[in-house]
Amino acid sequence: MNRDPTPRQGEAGSGNYVASGYSVYEVENEQLQEGLRAKVSALKRLCRDIGTEVKYQIKVLEDMDSDFDSTGGLLGATIGRVKRLSRGSQTKLLCYMLLFCLFVFFVLYWFIKLR
Repeated sequence: MNRDPTPRQGEAGSGNYVASGYSVYEVENEQLQEGLRAKVSALKRLCRDIGTEVKYQIKVLEDMDSDFDSTGGLLGATIGRVKRLSRGSQTKLLCYMLLFCLFVFFVLYWFIKLR
């Protein structure tokens, strides 16, 4: 005598078992598959979005690199001119310009402080 209350595959039970051979585990597996498909598609969209953002950031960095190169060239040319100016006979003129700039700075500072 079999006293096991759970029906076995192929045996007719008390209605707990689907007669077509489609078990509860298969239903649960399909539900889990659908959940996994949804998660995989979400990850796929996320990876695409990350790829788009990376491409945008690379473009921004390339633009910044170009801007820094042009600024570096401009700054190098300006420093070269200042060095050439300081080597020449115009050193006295450069000192006067520097003193004038300092004077204007202090006058503006004093004017703003009194306000």
